[in-house]
Amino acid sequence: MAQVQRPLIIQSQVIRVCCPRTARRSSALFSRASHGQRLHTKTVTDKDISHLASLPLHPLTLADLVKHGRPPLTTQQLLTSANFTLSILPARLAHRIQSLRNLPFIVVSNPHVSKIHSNYMHSLSTLLPWAEQEIKTLEEEVKFTEVMADLVQTHSNTISILARGFLEARKYISPKDVTRFLDEHLRARIGTRLIAEQHLSLHFSSQPHCEVMHDTDGDSPGYIGVIDTRLKPARIVDHCANVVGEICELKYGVRPTIVINGEPDYEFAHIPVHLEYIITELLKNAFRATVESSMEREPIEVTIAPLPELLPEEEDTGSMNSEEIRNKKIDNEDQGNVDMASQRFTGNNSPTSPTAELNILPLKHSTPGVTIRIRDRGGGISPDNLGHIWDYSFTTFNDQQASSTLSGGSHSANGMDALNGFSGAGGDGVNSLAGLGYGLPLGRAYAEYFGGGIAVQSLWGWGTDVYLSLRGVGRVENVEEAKQRRQR
Repeated sequence: MAQVQRPLIIQSQVIRVCCPRTARRSSALFSRASHGQRLHTKTVTDKDISHLASLPLHPLTLADLVKHGRPPLTTQQLLTSANFTLSILPARLAHRIQSLRNLPFIVVSNPHVSKIHSNYMHSLSTLLPWAEQEIKTLEEEVKFTEVMADLVQTHSNTISILARGFLEARKYISPKDVTRFLDEHLRARIGTRLIAEQHLSLHFSSQPHCEVMHDTDGDSPGYIGVIDTRLKPARIVDHCANVVGEICELKYGVRPTIVINGEPDYEFAHIPVHLEYIITELLKNAFRATVESSMEREPIEVTIAPLPELLPEEEDTGSMNSEEIRNKKIDNEDQGNVDMASQRFTGNNSPTSPTAELNILPLKHSTPGVTIRIRDRGGGISPDNLGHIWDYSFTTFNDQQASSTLSGGSHSANGMDALNGFSGAGGDGVNSLAGLGYGLPLGRAYAEYFGGGIAVQSLWGWGTDVYLSLRGVGRVENVEEAKQRRQR
């Protein structure tokens, strides 16, 4: 069995973790890891990729991520989490490899795109030794968690590397095809990274014989891995507004005020780093438009409105019958699992695999969630630009703009300014994408991944309303109780 030298291994000493809010905190833990260790690998063959890529993928729900229980997990719960992670990651990696290979050869030959392909091949090679076995001991779980840490680190800069690859290859692939491919690929990547990070967080907070710090104060959020079960959207909005406001003041010399109304004390279960990224992107646009329209005296209004917990008979189900309602799941297309974009280059427009009908909890419409409206008086979006706000706008670059961006300049498409240089996508490397126009489409991908969405209403000459809707995981206690009832 081959071995490969990798720089990132989890330390064997006790790690104490309290409320891991973002992937950056996990990275801080990884930085203490010892060097010089080796991960077991297995050569990845075309047959392996073909077989794994033929396996059906299922949509991931927040309920899947919390179903193993609240940390600290028992030994059996931790092993179950590891085996659940192992059961779904190899196929997802193989789908990404096959998707990249379906691109035109001259595009895949670009060194940046080729680098991403090599990273996925490496990660799959570290998972294959585990693929045909069950993780049965804590020693095996520790070694498997090292593989997860390596996976997260290996793919930490995927977005920025892909962006530069497609910039360089823009002559050989149409902007529309680039947008379709990136939207699908980056959505799929959200799930892959999240699955790995969730098990890492559960591992760090559940090591046996370890006195783990946990929040018992009623005012402190309770985490299950990377999910905050008591997430306050108002707190996230306030934090993001302060950071974006400081950058806005640095750039323009002024900053708009922000008013939070609705129900600022509302809590629900979601992933803080996802919400931070989305809110940051939306506030960047609102702040910039407000200042550039000289309307900074008009406050930006943020309204937080909890989504009602509807009973099944109260839900707006349209023409669906009762069985369709009961079996409704998150759409695989929203999570980038259908591989339709890359199939366009092979002449096959059918998905590479059917959706799976596995024992995965659907996201109920009655799941508690929130709608956040961000209203500004920044003059609105011009009709010419409104139809392109969800495009990866770098695809419209001319040669001068592309050259400036690749060399580190701030030249950008669609009037994007220096505020684009700031993002908080949880270690995704988006902060290095100044001027590439990734903010809104990637923000929408995060919102839609678990059944939410973003809607924009613009009054040209007046202002813009943006509606962000997110579905939560429900009351976590109910999820755990349901699991216990099934076990009985």
